[in-house]
Amino acid sequence: MRYEWFIGLRYLKAKRKQTFISIITVISIVGVMVGVMALIIVLSVMSGFEKTLKEKILGTQAHLVVLKASDQGMDQPEEVVKKVEEIKGVLSAAPFIFSQVMLSSESGVSGVVLKGIDPERVGGVTDLARNLKAGRLEDLKGEREGEPPGIILGVELAKHLGLSLEDSVQVITPLGTMTPMGMMPKMKRFQVKGIFYSGMYEYDNTMAYIALESAQKFLGMGSRVTGIEVKTDDIYKVKGIAKEIRKRLGFPFWTKDWMEMNRNLFSALKLEKIAMFIILVLIVLVAAFNIISTLIMVVMEKNKDIAILKSMGAPSRGILKIFMIEGGVIGVVGTFLGAFLGLAAALNLEKITDFVEHLFGFKILASDVYYIDKLPSQVNPLDVFLIVSTAILISLLATLYPSWRASRLDPAEALRYE
Repeated sequence: MRYEWFIGLRYLKAKRKQTFISIITVISIVGVMVGVMALIIVLSVMSGFEKTLKEKILGTQAHLVVLKASDQGMDQPEEVVKKVEEIKGVLSAAPFIFSQVMLSSESGVSGVVLKGIDPERVGGVTDLARNLKAGRLEDLKGEREGEPPGIILGVELAKHLGLSLEDSVQVITPLGTMTPMGMMPKMKRFQVKGIFYSGMYEYDNTMAYIALESAQKFLGMGSRVTGIEVKTDDIYKVKGIAKEIRKRLGFPFWTKDWMEMNRNLFSALKLEKIAMFIILVLIVLVAAFNIISTLIMVVMEKNKDIAILKSMGAPSRGILKIFMIEGGVIGVVGTFLGAFLGLAAALNLEKITDFVEHLFGFKILASDVYYIDKLPSQVNPLDVFLIVSTAILISLLATLYPSWRASRLDPAEALRYE
C-alpha cells in the first residue's frame, strides 16, 4: 500500500484526544448518506408517478391519431385504416368521431366530449374494455327497434348526473338544423349501457362513448369520421411511425402523438423532477461543507505530521493526495451507504407505506382524493447513476481546498514552535 493511502486511511481513525474530529467525520458520512438516499427515493417516486400517469393516459387515449385537414372530416376511413396498419410498428388502428356535446338528466347538465367508437376494434387501441366497471362494449352495437342507442359514461360523470345502468340521458349538440328561428340544437335520448373508470378525473368526468354508427347518424356525418386512432409497439417511437404515416398517406393527412396531446402535463412533470433534483442536491452540498470543515480541522491538527513528512522528502503532491483520499473515502462511503438504503427503500416503498399507515392509523394517499392508494415507485438506473456520480464529484471537489492548503504548508514554519 502506498504511503498516501496508508496515512489517509489512518487519519480517519481519530486518537483519543481527537474524538471530536471523529464525530464530525461520522456526521459528514451521514450527511452524504441522507442526501443520496433522499434523492433516490424522491426521484423514484416521481418516476413512478410519471409511469402511472402515462399508463392511465394511454389507457384512455391512443398512441397517436391520424387526422385530415378538412372541416368535413375523413371519408373512406377503412382505406386509411388498411394503409396505416401496413406500416411497420403499428399494432392496430380504428376510426373514431370526436365532438363536444351536452348531456342532460333529471339531476343535472354537463358539457362533455362525445366519442364515437367501433366496439369491436376500440379494444385494440385503448383500454376502454378493461376500464369498464359496469356494462359491456357489445351493448353499444347497433340500435335495436324501439330502444334508444347505448352510451358509456365516466364514473364521475355518471355520479354528477345521477345516472346508473339502463338510465336514460339526453344528448344535445349545437350542430342542429336551421329553422326560421335560427339554428336549433339537435337532441336525442340515449341509454346508459356502461360506466368506466380510468383513474384520471378529467377523463372520468368529461368523456362519453357511443357506437360509431350512432355518432354518424346523430351528428349527420354520413360515412365520414373525425380520424383514426393508432396503437404502436413502442410509445417512444411514435414520432418515427407518425412520420412514416404522413409519408404514406400524403397531404392533407396529419398526425398527433400522445406526447403532443399531453405536452403541458409531461413538461410540468419533467420540470418538477429537475427542480427536485437541484433542491435535494443542496443536501449533499451541506454534507460537502461538513467534509471541508472536517479536513480543515484535521490539517490544523496534523501540521506537525505534514511538516515531518515534507522534511522526509514527501512532495506536495503526496500531501495533497493524503487529504483528498481522506475526504474522498468519506464521500464514497456516504454515497454508497445512501445508495444502498435509498434503493432498498424505493424498491420496498409499498411495504414501508403499509407499515407506516398501520402503525399510525392513517392513509397516506386516500384513493377517493388522489385516485391512487399507493405511492408508486420506479427506480431508473440512469437516475441512480447520476445521483451517485454527482455525490462523489461534489465530495471530491470539497477536498480540494483543504488538501491544497495542507500541500502548501511550510515545514520550517510548522516546526518552529514544536
